[in-house]
Parts: sequence; structure tokens; C-alpha cells
Amino acid sequence: MKNSRHHLPDGIARRDAYDLMIEPRHAGWSYAGLRVLSLEPDTAHTLVTGDSEWIVLPLEGSCTVRVDRRVMELVGRRDVFEGVSDFAYVPRDAYVGISSGTGGLFALAGAKCERRLPARYGPAPEVPVEARGSGLTAREVRNFAAVDAFDCERLIAVEVVTPGGNWSSYPPHKHDERLPGRESELEEIYYYRCQPSRDGLPGFGYQRVSRSRDDGTDLLAEVRSGDTVLVPDGWHGPSVAAPDHPMYYLNVMAGPRREWLISFHPDHPQGYR
Repeated sequence: MKNSRHHLPDGIARRDAYDLMIEPRHAGWSYAGLRVLSLEPDTAHTLVTGDSEWIVLPLEGSCTVRVDRRVMELVGRRDVFEGVSDFAYVPRDAYVGISSGTGGLFALAGAKCERRLPARYGPAPEVPVEARGSGLTAREVRNFAAVDAFDCERLIAVEVVTPGGNWSSYPPHKHDERLPGRESELEEIYYYRCQPSRDGLPGFGYQRVSRSRDDGTDLLAEVRSGDTVLVPDGWHGPSVAAPDHPMYYLNVMAGPRREWLISFHPDHPQGYR
């Protein structure tokens, strides 16, 4: 395994009030960020958005988001394997309050941007859910902030749930150079949750990132709940879920243009997209 700085085990990036805090400067890139916030029941947190747009996404539990005189009640979920969740978009240059009566775990997916868009509520029933792949590459993709599903300045974010024993993020693909009409430049973050087995054994999976250039990222990581993988470049995939352990990951992407154009690895079969 090389370039292990791209694999962040659970707890290694705790900063301030966050279980996980990845800013562009921490990752060594320009746009994409992710924070994960734990709240005890009947507690609150304040976020200053600064020069970034953010989406607040409940991973476990429900919350209330207050911004720009708006109050958005987000009906969440027991955990990420239960189904889709409400979410809230909050703009740059804002003070945001996040409170929770239930307590829980909340992702804040962010991207540096220039325009200040309005705060908006994203209801769970309107999230496009896609069945992608087939057989042992079948997985569920929740396109809550995909390019064609929800308007952001730079941020792209989706959730993927891979059944136990299956491969996702396959065939390997990349988006690390601008090829007009064919490929866009996007930094990417994978944040994982792995479901325990019926007898309580912790879940795990594997993530591969291989080089697309001589000095590029080369990583094979065993990932567990709370782990994060940074993908500044390279062919990423497959993401492999251990048998009996469905695997979830939140993908956060951002770049100079909000385009999701990808190139597939030519040495892998293309029938599993």
C-alpha cells in the first residue's frame, strides 16, 4: 500500500467539534471538504460557512437547520442503510445553527465557491435513487446532490450502498484532468460506514485507487466505519464490501466546473457501469 496519507482511519482527523474535519488545505487541494458532526440529544452546533457552500445530511438521527431566517426540519433515519434522508443546502457567508432533539451523526459536505445561492430544503421523497450495475456489481446510488438533481455552485454529492460481497465504483474510473466533453477535474472524498453482521462482528471493505500518471495516487486500503479516503487523482475502484457486511459511502466531489464527466479504465470490462 502506497500513499497511505490518502486513507484516514476513523478518529485520525478529529478537529474542533467534529469527528471528522477535512478542509481543502488539509487534503492538499482546492475545493472539496467534509465534516462529520456528532450531537447528543437536545444539543446544538453553530457553523460559519465562510467561503464554502455546504449540504447538511443526517447520517443517523434528525435535526433542525436554521439559516437566513429559514428553519428546515430534516427528517433523518436510524442509520444510512435504512434509506434516503432529507437534507439542507446552506450558502457561503452564513451563520448556520444545527440542533437535534434525537441526537445523532450528521455529515456536512462542502465546496469552496464564489456565488451565494439561496438556502434550500431537500426532501427525501424527491431524491433520485438509481440501481446501478448488475449481479455482483449491483449497488444503490442516491443522487441527492448529483449535477442533474440539485443545484449547487461547485458541490457534487451522492450516497452509494453496496450489498455485502459486491463490488461498486466499478469499472475503475477517473476525473483528474479536463478533456472537454469527455472528462472533468474533480477532487473526491469517500466516507464509509460498514454494517455489522447479524452476530455483531464489525463490518469492513476495501478501496483501491491506482495511478493514472507516474507520480499519482496508489492505494489499497481496508476501510471500516468512519474511515475516509481522499482521491486527488487516479483510477478509483473497485470499492469492495465484505460478505455479510453491506457498505455505505458518501462521495463528495468538487472542482473548477460542476461537471461529472469520467473516463473508465480501458483494461476493465465496461458492462458494469
